[in-house]
Amino acid sequence: MRGDKAMADKPWLFRTYAGHSSPVESNKLYKSNLSRGQTGLSVAFDLPTQTGYDPDHVLSKGEVGKVGVPVSHLGDMRTLFHEIPLEQMNTSMTINATAAWLLSLYVALAEEQGADRTALQGTTQNDIIKEYLSRGTYVFPPAPSLRLIRDVITFTTSELPKWNPMNVCSYHLQEAGATPVQELAYALATAVAVLDEVKETNPSEEVFAQTVQRISFFVNAGMKFITEIAKMRAFVDLWDEITRDRYGVTDAKSRRFRYGVQVNSLGLTEPQPENNVYRILIQTLAVTLSKDARARAVQLPAWNEALGLPRPWDQQWSLRAQQILAYETDILEYADIFNGSTVMDAKVEALKEEARAELARIDEMGGAIAAVQAGYMKGRLVESNARRLAAIEAGDQIVVGVNKFQNGEPSPLSTGSGSIQTVPESVGQEAIERLNAWKAQRDQSAVDKALAELSAAAKEDRNVMEASIAAAKAGATTGEWGQTLRDIFGQYRAPTGVGKAVREASGGDAIAEVRKQVEAASQTLGRRLKLLVGKPGLDGHSNGAEQIAVRARDCGFEVVYEGIRLTPAEIVNAALEEGVHVVGLSILSGSHVPLVRDVLERMRKEGLDDVPVIVGGIIPPEDETQLKAMGVAAVYTPKNFDLTAIMADIVRIAEGAGEKAA
Repeated sequence: MRGDKAMADKPWLFRTYAGHSSPVESNKLYKSNLSRGQTGLSVAFDLPTQTGYDPDHVLSKGEVGKVGVPVSHLGDMRTLFHEIPLEQMNTSMTINATAAWLLSLYVALAEEQGADRTALQGTTQNDIIKEYLSRGTYVFPPAPSLRLIRDVITFTTSELPKWNPMNVCSYHLQEAGATPVQELAYALATAVAVLDEVKETNPSEEVFAQTVQRISFFVNAGMKFITEIAKMRAFVDLWDEITRDRYGVTDAKSRRFRYGVQVNSLGLTEPQPENNVYRILIQTLAVTLSKDARARAVQLPAWNEALGLPRPWDQQWSLRAQQILAYETDILEYADIFNGSTVMDAKVEALKEEARAELARIDEMGGAIAAVQAGYMKGRLVESNARRLAAIEAGDQIVVGVNKFQNGEPSPLSTGSGSIQTVPESVGQEAIERLNAWKAQRDQSAVDKALAELSAAAKEDRNVMEASIAAAKAGATTGEWGQTLRDIFGQYRAPTGVGKAVREASGGDAIAEVRKQVEAASQTLGRRLKLLVGKPGLDGHSNGAEQIAVRARDCGFEVVYEGIRLTPAEIVNAALEEGVHVVGLSILSGSHVPLVRDVLERMRKEGLDDVPVIVGGIIPPEDETQLKAMGVAAVYTPKNFDLTAIMADIVRIAEGAGEKAA
């Protein structure tokens, strides 16, 4: 039944995920996007900010400003939101391990602007649990991480009642290979772990109901259109069921599943990238068509994100897709068009049944935290991602322009200089200079006192938020906040999932052939062919590295993979100690040129210049040329989807290096 205009659903919040280079440049981008009809901000922070480091830390080298904006202190926050009144904004911050700190900086700036903190609206992602499984920007062990999530939730419930303190984030689970059932189960298990923690420390039914009402979700939508619609309807039903039956929340409004979405970036292709426009639109329909399961905030990737950092024009194009859908079509004028559909009802019920079974398995293990520490969930994600890639390799899962219909006209949109946004290497040094200038003008005794109070709050299990806000106002930095809590909580290295992933019983003729090549090369070299897979810098997107490690193992290589967030010095030391034949570096943050240069220079100093280096990541053609000029033996980008062919390449590269050494 069609509703009249007065009864039409309101449009969702229109966002683009943005931030790069510096607070000044990002501020310009925000103002530009707002002027074009964007209705909410979504801040992308760089990796040092996300992992609690200042720009001058050794792990920050090459990473500053690459995947987001660097924010080291209140001065950076002032610049980032210059002439943007926070009291009037709805701001989403994709921040997890350091969510308490960035929210503190935001509150400190809002109060400096004269805003009432109770009026602030927005969201901190604050889902540190999924960081162990997918995105890798965790810092502390699971227990103190869960405590920090709780601190943000209990603080905002009383002080920022319009703020969403947590986005339970299944988006990155799908990016790591999660099936729809895994996305449902792992996200809901995370929410249960958080709610259990909050309920245990604050048993007030009124406060708890308010907590449930303010927790939101951040989901992904892939290309399996009908399944994705069913998944969202299943999320709505399961969340209502859990909050009612497990927690006794009686108010139906409090049990409503509230979510925002960024549609799938994993499926964006480097070949024929213009096809991504259609993919993005189809995925957007999956989270907007069903009124009863409609997203309340949407941000879309740009069509060229598989190539590099999108330009403002590319982001504008994604924004226009949302506006056309909301304002030119009639999807907001009808009741839910899927109600009564036997096909949809059957699919929703099937997903719910499987998700309940997986939730029960996790519950038996002791909940989400125990399942993370045991490596269970990570291992399952590595397995499902391996199956997805194998299906693409075999042609069972068609990706247009990649494994079918590859022939086509070159895209005029993605050629020539300026086709993607670039971040100059100088931004790192400029950020260090800003940091030093900030430290020179602050009252160091006030900073020391504020950090001491933060330390005391953390040790005494008091909520760290007010101490963090005071530290922000005193002039403390992101790195100082991070180090203060590292000193108390320690630093964590999560299971990689590679060892837990179950091997395929047979890998087909292609893998069998590569196994023979590995055996022959190992005989020639006098020992088992050994590959080091390294993740230098702060890039935590480990999916590609994990799949290379799993496939290399299945092809008979001896594999050295120690996980994410290693310095170039640590990688070179591992290559030296392990006596590897090939070093493979995986970098998706855009910092490949400085990090690879650093690794190569260190290898030469250690006498490892005869060990070939290969590199994988989102690497533009001009950077590929530069890397090869430095001495890199091969470069692989998302277009190189055939992992077994990459393994055969590595054997040839190792044999060639062995012949030269002989």
